[in-house]
Amino acid sequence: MMTNKKVVAITGAAQGIGKGIAKRLAEDGFAIVLGDLNEKVLKETVDEFKSLGFTVSYSVSDVTKPEAQKALVAKAVDEFGSLDVFINNAGVEFVGPVSEISPENLEFVYKINVFGTVYGIQAAAEQMKKQKSGKIINACSIAGHQSFPMMGLYSATKFSVRAFTQAAAKELAKDNITVNAYCPGIVATDMWTRIDEAVIKHEGGNKGNAFKKAVEGIALGRSEEPVDIANLVSYLASSDSNYMTGQAICIDGGIVFN
Repeated sequence: MMTNKKVVAITGAAQGIGKGIAKRLAEDGFAIVLGDLNEKVLKETVDEFKSLGFTVSYSVSDVTKPEAQKALVAKAVDEFGSLDVFINNAGVEFVGPVSEISPENLEFVYKINVFGTVYGIQAAAEQMKKQKSGKIINACSIAGHQSFPMMGLYSATKFSVRAFTQAAAKELAKDNITVNAYCPGIVATDMWTRIDEAVIKHEGGNKGNAFKKAVEGIALGRSEEPVDIANLVSYLASSDSNYMTGQAICIDGGIVFN
């Protein structure tokens, strides 16, 4: 089904932040291609979006495999005719002191957060070079600007995402491809539930205390919702951001001030 709409492919799009971004871009008029490893939840989200009248397709996708990222791009092009925006949203966290990071932890988090982002950039750039235009948008974090206790491994991967965002932006500018990143703060999703549990395990305290303490440090006084991030990504995916590239923008309610 070819379309006159702009086309976006999004990894980790079945739930949480990715789903919020997908919904906003569909409302902006994009045809959306959702990628996720969780096939059951992915299909449920696709059905939900179809019921809302969105133009949507999907691909069960493991971002740690280069061929899966290429398949997601191919799905967008085969189904809708082009790929205007590619969003490397998929990511995982690890919470624990540096002294307790295992080789398995390192491999798991780096493969998804860093390898997956690189493979996504490569797959999207290959197609966008043919089109002579495109936008690549990566999920970074405030932890990609400043490292926090118990978040060293996660932070290291997000610093890497910033580095690849900057390098790719410089390399791809000649092809009229921009590369930027969004950097959320304390988002009220399942990820923070897991972070809270891990902090309790290592430092003690009561359930919800870590999240509450983190929120108390936000200047605007509330935790972040997926829609807050989606609002920024909507701008990055639009023509309004055509003159921006290589940036990793904090959207955190006021935690990290650069």
